Amino acid sequence: MPRADGRRPDQLRPLAFELDAQRHAAGSVIVSLGDTRVLCAVTVEERVPLWMRGTERGWITAEYNMLPASTNTRTDRRRALESGRTHEIQRLIGRSLRAVVDLDALGERAFTIDCDVLQADGGTRTAAINGAWVALRRALDQLYDESPLRSGVAAVSVGLLDGEPLVDLCYEEDSTAEVDLNLVATEAGALIEVQGTAERAPFSATQLNEMLELSQPALQEIFNAQQDAIQAPR
Repeated sequence: MPRADGRRPDQLRPLAFELDAQRHAAGSVIVSLGDTRVLCAVTVEERVPLWMRGTERGWITAEYNMLPASTNTRTDRRRALESGRTHEIQRLIGRSLRAVVDLDALGERAFTIDCDVLQADGGTRTAAINGAWVALRRALDQLYDESPLRSGVAAVSVGLLDGEPLVDLCYEEDSTAEVDLNLVATEAGALIEVQGTAERAPFSATQLNEMLELSQPALQEIFNAQQDAIQAPR
């Protein structure tokens, strides 16, 4: 079955990183994945949450929000911030980044990555993770001679549509998919998180493995694009 935008089943949408999007952020980027665009910006504070004080460890957290005109109907700011979906996504972003950072090497500093969706066409959480890693890497490179990052992180959505596995679903595909899966992985191929939901009938382990295998070329493309981005001069 042909895809909505004519892509192959394993083909990622066009991916781009617009660096230094905010002047006052320690690191910032606008990540574009097809028509999905997310602004990711890092703020650094020389303190950590109360429960971490005196540990000599740092902390990384994230906030996520859908801006009012990011979809074809206005998103209410207050409701978006209070929704369970918002809290679940920002926890996912934070976990994904903390999984590859040596928190002991940060010192007592807190890094907050704000991920604001400027335009949504599916895959906002995976785009946010990809952009957040680039923004965080840019911030860390300014502060540390040796990066506390242990690995790259990339994320991509995969799904089943009419029984066929597809990578990087746009909204039209995502809204009708039988299975919606979000995958977060390291450069070495280790899994950080797999979020898979059957929207209709249950799916099999064989189908899960097919989706995981299909995601590999797209993840590698994301890693390559991230590396190109972080090497750009400030």
